Amino acid sequence: MTAPHDLPEWVLWQQRPFPDANLLLLTGRESALVDSGFVGHALETAEWAEAHAPNLSLVVNTHWHADHVGGNGLLQSRGVGIAASTHDADSVQRRDPGCCVAEYLDQPVAAYTVDQPLDDGQLLRLGAADWEVVATPGHTPGHLTLWQPDERLLVVGDTLSDYDVGWVNLALDGPDVARTALQSLERLVDLDPRVLLTAHGPMPQDTGAALANAHRRARRLVDDPDGAVWYGARRVFAYALMIRGGIPTDQVESYLAARAWLQDAAKLLGRGVEDLTEELVSGMLDAGAIEVRDRRLRAAAPHAAVDPQTLRIPFPRHW
Repeated sequence: MTAPHDLPEWVLWQQRPFPDANLLLLTGRESALVDSGFVGHALETAEWAEAHAPNLSLVVNTHWHADHVGGNGLLQSRGVGIAASTHDADSVQRRDPGCCVAEYLDQPVAAYTVDQPLDDGQLLRLGAADWEVVATPGHTPGHLTLWQPDERLLVVGDTLSDYDVGWVNLALDGPDVARTALQSLERLVDLDPRVLLTAHGPMPQDTGAALANAHRRARRLVDDPDGAVWYGARRVFAYALMIRGGIPTDQVESYLAARAWLQDAAKLLGRGVEDLTEELVSGMLDAGAIEVRDRRLRAAAPHAAVDPQTLRIPFPRHW
């Protein structure tokens, strides 16, 4: 897909559907890939990156969610280094059971290690330019963005997209996490970027409008904590349906009841798990976000199919 902005020739960007993050390759003497997609498409990610940059030397993760780190293990086995925020690196190196929130969200991630921890303000040579690491906690505690001041390019991860902002996890990250996410977004606004290199969806045509819209949405999550919980639950459930090709309708209730994220959402909302499950499913059906087809509940948004065999990998507690 042709990007809507005039990008330097050393920046290759390609939109791709969920369950993956967009492809972003920074080419040069030592080319770098930003994020590596979902594990179910790791081979496709690696082949695309290596075809465009045979000298690929590094993957930089904006954060550790499954749709951003799924190709890490495969690329690392081929000699590519992995860089991530110090927060994420420390947890991954210790093999913490909760790292990548993979088990909590029921989103498989192949085992990897972090070769280069990154701190706020650190300068990195990625491809043909120097980039600054900007810590942007909120969507996850270790979320980072990348800033190229000469071209005013901003790699935003899941901080925002052209149509949305990243969901926040009040259960794991505390009641102030939405405000933290808002403050991170305001830090990015102050950079006055020319181009937003987004991890999902199209690259914004109007950078200023996208930032203003994201600020309104982020403020809404601060002002409406219950709404933030619902927002996260809808996003996580839709993603579960995408990576599994749907869930049989007679198994949906039991699947949701067993999920830690759904149990935590119920506690935050003061609801029973069964009650919350019913409202979540019915509300998403009414909104057209999910649909019943072939006796399976499926995500309605466009997404790429995943081979079920690729999901059969251990969670971090067994790495």
